[in-house]
Amino acid sequence: MGSDRSGDELWAQGTALWAELVRAAGTRGHPWRQPVLATSCPVRGAQARTVVLRDVDPAARALIVYTDTRTPKVAQLAHDPRAQIVCWSAVLGWQLRLGCVVTSESDGLDVTSRWAMLRHTRAAQDYLSPLAPGSVLSAPGDATESAPGAVRGTFTLLRAQVLEMDWLSLDPDGHRRAVFDYRDAAPSARWLVP
Repeated sequence: MGSDRSGDELWAQGTALWAELVRAAGTRGHPWRQPVLATSCPVRGAQARTVVLRDVDPAARALIVYTDTRTPKVAQLAHDPRAQIVCWSAVLGWQLRLGCVVTSESDGLDVTSRWAMLRHTRAAQDYLSPLAPGSVLSAPGDATESAPGAVRGTFTLLRAQVLEMDWLSLDPDGHRRAVFDYRDAAPSARWLVP
């Protein structure tokens, strides 16, 4: 890994990445607030879609995304919980790839408390539709809406446990890349060739 100074700089960068993820979850318009979640479909192969980062817990190394229970990604993750989350910021010149294991939660205190905050907002309609996401409509807007504040519907949390972070900084003065591995009891980090 090089000198102690290099190691200190490496771990400081890891801390900065987690701080940026926390900032993204709480800041509308932050480029990392809408990362790409990639899963594996047994029939169609790799599937990628944009999601909204709702919460980040650096101590637990976990990210939270909301979804509808009926989306294909929930079934895909039940079949294979391994996933990648990719964040890109043109402003920072940073790409962050997060190797995760994702679980879905549709019951429990965490789900109930988050729904209580969401249910009176416009976003609640995403989880109250009588039709599953991806259902065919005869025209845009034909889906029947439920009343705001209704029961939880199909609201589900996706909890992504981060196992590895691969960071790439694109900089005119020299690109840098590092990987942070959290799979073992003692996390490890190393610089990589960009």
